[in-house]
Order: sequence, then structure tokens, then C-alpha cells
Amino acid sequence: MATITKTEGPRSKRKDILEAAVANFGSVGYEHTKWATIAGDVGIGQTALYHYFESKAHCLLTIMGNELTRYHERFSSAVEGAADSESALRAAIASAYDITEAEALQARILLHHIDMLATPRSSEREEQERIRARELVRVVERDWSGLLERGMASGDFPRRDEVELGRFVLGLINSVWNWYRPGGGRELSEVSESVTAACLRLVH
Repeated sequence: MATITKTEGPRSKRKDILEAAVANFGSVGYEHTKWATIAGDVGIGQTALYHYFESKAHCLLTIMGNELTRYHERFSSAVEGAADSESALRAAIASAYDITEAEALQARILLHHIDMLATPRSSEREEQERIRARELVRVVERDWSGLLERGMASGDFPRRDEVELGRFVLGLINSVWNWYRPGGGRELSEVSESVTAACLRLVH
């Protein structure tokens, strides 16, 4: 489990809570994590959690939105200034795996609970986070379809349905989080090379 840095002052607790939740949700699972465990890891009473998140689900949805934001920002930075579409594709895939162990856990959490974004929430704060995350899913999908469309327009990639192909590529990239474990038998750099080769075959 990731080490949680305990700091004084209420302003720091939200970040600490999210870090503790990622460590627990990503290692033992969301369903098996007790809300009280998060409070204990952070060093606050359970009731104090509700100042920041009204429920465990609210916390989960926030983590999912944060992961999608991080992914979009990393993608945008990676492809900026690429010499051609294939270089941009390679850079985008590499950026998906050039991450910390905590970010890998966050990516797994998003993948395993993505269906949660399909159903409206009764809580206003949960619903706000769900809507934010759903829009970010569309942003990430547009990132990939846009990259592929540019490659098709330039002749770097054969003409295909860029939206469908983008979903295939993104699904292949994200499938890694079903089995990858930090500290396991494969380094993410090795995984990145294998996935890049598979995506290039898919795109061409």
C-alpha cells in the first residue's frame, strides 16, 4: 500500500484522502475498502471525511475524473510538436505508461469502474463528478480520433473510421490495467513497447 503523508491543517486533507483512497481502491478494491480505513490512513475521524466527500462513491468518482484529466493533459503534452502522425501515436502511447505507481493504480480504478458513469446519481455532488468524468471520457476519445484523423488526412495511416479505430486503440492501451501490478514481473517500459507494436499493426 502506498505511504500516506500526514500533514497538519484542513487544506491538506483532501489530497491525503484521495491518495489513501487510490492506494486502497487500487490494491484491495473499492468494494472491499471501508470508509473508516481511509480515515484511519489519513489520521482523521471518519466523520471528518464528510467535509470533503459525502460518500465513498463521491470519492471514487472524483478519482476517476482526476485520472481522465491527467490522461488528457499527458496526451496533449506528448503529441505537441510531433514530426508526423506516427511519431505522435508513438508518443501518445508512451505517455500512457510513463507514470508513477500511484497513477497506475488510478488508471486501474478508472478502468474497473467506468460503467459507473452510465447511471445518474441521486446525490448532487456525486452527479456533478459523474457528469465531469463523462465529458472527460468524450474529450479523451476525441484526442485519439483526432490524432488518427490527422494521420489519415496526411496519408500516414490508411483511411478508416477514426472514431471506432480510436476506441480500439484506447481499449488496447487500457486493457493493460486489468493485469499489470506495480512491482510485478513486467516493467511499464516493456509493456509500452509491446502495446505500441500492437497499436501500429492495428492502425496500419
